[in-house]
Amino acid sequence: MIKTAITLLAISTSYLLLLATPTKNPAYYHSLFLSDSFSDNVSISNNLEILTHRPHIAGSEANNEAAAYVVSVLTSCNILSHVTSYDVSLTYPLSRSLVLTKSSSESESSSISFNLSQQVYEGDPYADVADEVVPTFHAYAKSGTVVGSVVYANYGRVEDYLKLKEIGINVSNTVVLAKYGKIFRGDIVRNAYEEGAIGVVIYSDRKDYGGGGGGSKWFPDEKWLPPSGVQVGSVYRGTGDPTTPGWASSDACERISKDEVEKSGDVPLIPSLPVSGEDGEKIIRSIGGPVAEDDWQGSKDAPTYRVGPGPGILNLSYTGQDVITRIQNVIGVIEGTEEPDRYVILGNHRDAWTFGAVDPNSGTATLLEVAQRLGKLQKRGWKPRRTIILCNWDAKEYGLIGSTEWVEENREILTSRAVAYLNVDCAVAGPGFYASATPQLDELIKKAIQKVKDPNNSSRSIYDSLTSSGSSPQFGRLGGGGSDYKAFLQHVGIPATDISFGEGYPVYHSLYDDFVWMKKFGDPMFQRHVAAASVWGLIALWLADEEFLPFNYVSYAKELKLNMKELESEISNKDINLSPMYKSIMELEKAATKINNQIKEIEESKNWRTWKMEHLKVREVNDRLMMAERAFTDRDGLSGLQWHKHLIYGPSKHNGYGSQSFPGIGDAVQMAKKLRTVESWRQVQHEVWRVARVIRHASLVLSGQLT
Repeated sequence: MIKTAITLLAISTSYLLLLATPTKNPAYYHSLFLSDSFSDNVSISNNLEILTHRPHIAGSEANNEAAAYVVSVLTSCNILSHVTSYDVSLTYPLSRSLVLTKSSSESESSSISFNLSQQVYEGDPYADVADEVVPTFHAYAKSGTVVGSVVYANYGRVEDYLKLKEIGINVSNTVVLAKYGKIFRGDIVRNAYEEGAIGVVIYSDRKDYGGGGGGSKWFPDEKWLPPSGVQVGSVYRGTGDPTTPGWASSDACERISKDEVEKSGDVPLIPSLPVSGEDGEKIIRSIGGPVAEDDWQGSKDAPTYRVGPGPGILNLSYTGQDVITRIQNVIGVIEGTEEPDRYVILGNHRDAWTFGAVDPNSGTATLLEVAQRLGKLQKRGWKPRRTIILCNWDAKEYGLIGSTEWVEENREILTSRAVAYLNVDCAVAGPGFYASATPQLDELIKKAIQKVKDPNNSSRSIYDSLTSSGSSPQFGRLGGGGSDYKAFLQHVGIPATDISFGEGYPVYHSLYDDFVWMKKFGDPMFQRHVAAASVWGLIALWLADEEFLPFNYVSYAKELKLNMKELESEISNKDINLSPMYKSIMELEKAATKINNQIKEIEESKNWRTWKMEHLKVREVNDRLMMAERAFTDRDGLSGLQWHKHLIYGPSKHNGYGSQSFPGIGDAVQMAKKLRTVESWRQVQHEVWRVARVIRHASLVLSGQLT
């Protein structure tokens, strides 16, 4: 008994000493993180210039050098870092050609062989390394040669082909010409294939990318894409290494064959090429047939756009090389002191099609800025409650490969330990703050942008600028596949955010996305980079340091109610019963309100005598908050997209960039409207039940009680 009493006294004395020890509140360090003395726009500029000195496509020596640079900066910040490598299937171009044959009469014809190269501009400081840029191509494009009359299909969307059918245009055995924009390029190719086309050429119309024509200037004089600019990119519709679907591409792993990859439906089955706006317009001039609708036309001084087919004929030839190549993810870890097994993860990718000043290295430079500030905080005595992990992904441009392989390899650990994933891709492309998130993080983003100055107007916050017109900030959702949050949220069910300044930019994925463009047009003073780092890092600090995870599932329930109104307007069949979903959303709202009240009760009842018991309560409540998002996933995944497990947010089947709420229901409704059968509408009802079940599962997780 005496020994026990002495032990208890020692524990109590130790705890009292701990309370008496002068420690700074986390809020002190969070304010310090935002201070002018901690932010450094010059360092950001220098890091970006170094990262973009050479083109660094995935699998290249230059990209490995960039990885080594990221490691060196993290290490200098006292952040333990390592490289995680994967051997993945990437593709590169071996040969490509495009010849246009124009015929004005049976006896007169001419041919144009397109150069397919982007031109450096006069005085280009990167001209000496421009030959390191990989020739323009589509990653994972089908190798082959096709010859056919040209049909102009606007943006190549499903609705564009419906318009062509309405005017009697059949695209079977033709080569489709489509404009970049609106949907993912891989879906442009897939949609053309499903309509019977034998090849696809995609170009950047100057109405969208070149300043609208009419004598406008372009880079380097203005921000617009030059006439010779070509947007390259991947046409792979899957996620991760195509040869290891669902598992990591580690050493000597199982791989499926090229034939099996093609049967998956994620790689194109017809060849395609990207071309410049200048070349696209030449092809447009070769097309006859009906005049396209007004909203299909180009800029004011462009030729009249007709839909064809022909009389212009395209001979398209492409040969690619499939290579198993090593990629390198850089992982930096700041271990938590109280909950080291809880992870707040920040991620950005490093690989670029060319120089990548906006996409992605504005994000990489911002990640390094966050790391440098966290390093300074550590020198001041700060230690996070939970572990912070900084990730710099490789081979994102090919199909989110680096992040996906890492998530697939660490899936079980992440499922049980990841608090949230905070993504930044293009941190800065121009003015204006944009954010997307899972709804329980909305309030956290709002709180962060209230603390951070608007880089365009330092007299007010980002939040004040967004609400100056009287409207509340609107955040997007993360159902699309545009960036590295996809594996975390849609495959595992980890709460996620994605933030940026600027929504789009005209030199995207081209030779001209370089440091000069950023310094002249994207962010001349690099203050937007500073603001992006402040928002990103502050959200991470709150998630890592707050005693209770700052998640608000009441916001989630409210968002689902709004989604239900949209869903009701989509469903024309009155026999579909949506009451199971309404009931489950009500249960979620009750559970979310209950856990919020429990947090308040614990905070109000705290004292040192019950510290151990309350500490366990905090942990248990946080586990419920952390795991609730997982409950929105279903092991069977979406119909036809089984890798995607999240039933609340997912991609559109015809646009990988597009985001849908209740994607399984949405796809089933579109199919039912097309088939108009009892069975197809029965499938809609089945999807309604599936969603209702996962929402109820989430409410049970939040309540923390067995039924």
